[in-house]
Amino acid sequence: MNYPLSEKYMTAELMEKIMGPNPLKLEEELLIGHHIPKGATVCDLGSGQGLTSVFLVKEYGFRVYAADLWSDPEENRRFFASMGLTEEQIIPVKADAERLPFEQEFFDAVVSTDSYNYFGRDPDYLDSKLLPFVKPGGYLYITVPGMKHDCHDDLPPELLLSWTPEQLDYLHDVSYWKSIVEQCGGAEVLEVSEMASNAEVWADWLKQENEYAVGDRNAMEAGGGKYLNFIKIVLRKRG
Repeated sequence: MNYPLSEKYMTAELMEKIMGPNPLKLEEELLIGHHIPKGATVCDLGSGQGLTSVFLVKEYGFRVYAADLWSDPEENRRFFASMGLTEEQIIPVKADAERLPFEQEFFDAVVSTDSYNYFGRDPDYLDSKLLPFVKPGGYLYITVPGMKHDCHDDLPPELLLSWTPEQLDYLHDVSYWKSIVEQCGGAEVLEVSEMASNAEVWADWLKQENEYAVGDRNAMEAGGGKYLNFIKIVLRKRG
């Protein structure tokens, strides 16, 4: 597919900030036809070094809280300023997804790109840890890396060239994620589906020279990508 919004950010400097398959292209596909109003207060959950947060502000007009446990808020703040954004538009927050430091019903929406699979596999997570911070009627747009078909009982050797069985346990198929989110009582499940983005977003990542991208090349160059996909999840909080 085409990525007219993401293409604006395909510079070597900005691509150095990605921490996996191109999150901007994933986010652009995730938000096709979205229902989040311009000016909404949005949590970018698992925002990494803040590139997706910048994208949400500049391309969609949201006010964004860039929430991440592992990145440095001061570094992100300097990056946001370098991109011409003010603290009225974008706020970096060091936050554990299990213990979010926000007021109840603070956000109009949550967007999570390539991180939810690390903390959202507990069926109780949505009701107990995330939805309390979303306004009634608010939306959650989530994309996770996944498998076309769960194969944990017989892992392909190509995948094991880069990842351990424990690391691969974070990847599951559409049926798995449907079974997780359909247990949520506080939100209506609008969509759980396979995304088109896979080869393109992986190609952008594998061009990077950091040790994680280099390590991932072993599996992908051996054909491991045929087992993998990305999954779109859309929920609306009841109320």
